[in-house]
Amino acid sequence: MLPDVDVRFDVPWILVVWNDPINLMNYVVHVFRSYFGYPREEAERLMLLVHHEGRATVASGPREEMERHAQAMHEYGLQATVARDDA
Repeated sequence: MLPDVDVRFDVPWILVVWNDPINLMNYVVHVFRSYFGYPREEAERLMLLVHHEGRATVASGPREEMERHAQAMHEYGLQATVARDDA
């Protein structure tokens, strides 16, 4: 019998953007719209999650893609991390 092994090779990963005291809310909306192509309403909804809850999941997918998105968010001056989507 094989031991219990987690074999979820392509588990989705998430990109989390964190609240910070530096960036203005309208700038965060601008980043979400220009980089991800979100419509204004979705960009504002995500920005409000970041603002009120301290974080928002703004994208999900393969790890490498989420890491590229995180790097892009850093280049825009936003704090972002990549995590496994264990939901």
